[in-house]
Amino acid sequence: MSHTEIIYGFNSVMAALTNDAGNIIELWVDRERKDVRMNNLLKLAQQHGVMVHKVETRALQRRVGEQRHQGVVAAYRSAAPMNEHQLLELVAQARKPPLLLILDGVTDPHNLGACIRTAEAAGVDAVVVPRDRAAGLTSTARKVASGSAERMPFVAVTNLARCLRDLKEQGVWLFGLDGEARDDIYAFELSVPLALVLGAEGSGLRRLTRELCDQMVSLPMAGLTESLNVSVAAGICLYEVVRQRKR
Repeated sequence: MSHTEIIYGFNSVMAALTNDAGNIIELWVDRERKDVRMNNLLKLAQQHGVMVHKVETRALQRRVGEQRHQGVVAAYRSAAPMNEHQLLELVAQARKPPLLLILDGVTDPHNLGACIRTAEAAGVDAVVVPRDRAAGLTSTARKVASGSAERMPFVAVTNLARCLRDLKEQGVWLFGLDGEARDDIYAFELSVPLALVLGAEGSGLRRLTRELCDQMVSLPMAGLTESLNVSVAAGICLYEVVRQRKR
């Protein structure tokens, strides 16, 4: 199952052209832009046989509202997110200890996009979110992800608690992040099959999600700041896993 959405910005559209050109329905570009970056994009579109319309800037703006399009907008046939069963298959078939990033109710698409970008850079196997009451893979999230969304497996589950239980049965350790946890993340061995579980902006992890985690961990905070943005916290935690696994 797929649906058509509008994507915009050079990184998002170039990533779609590079990784999934067959699902770009058509492309609109600013006819006044003739720089190297635009020429490269147009060459790639021509190579893949994508229909291109050269239009005025205001025509692009009408398609994206107040968003910053950088002179390029595309109609994109995006695949539906993976489901719980596909996630469990991915974990079962992993050739190395899997690493997952689970976001419990992150509602800001900018934060989701930033998390996806960092997750892809850190080699995460999949980003998992609840299907309801959470940000989905919108055009805004894709733009912030700067091309990573087209390469990162994205899973939307109908019942996060059940998904967490199933992952535990497959041997995945669940590490939940909580600013008030007694132990910080640097005290633990993270080379095991692992899912990092982070909560929503402000409210953190839900009670049941917290109870299902095998270990609650925190980040050491030396200053007066009480908490970090979820995407920043995700990046710190993921790269501690990367550091340990390269050891």
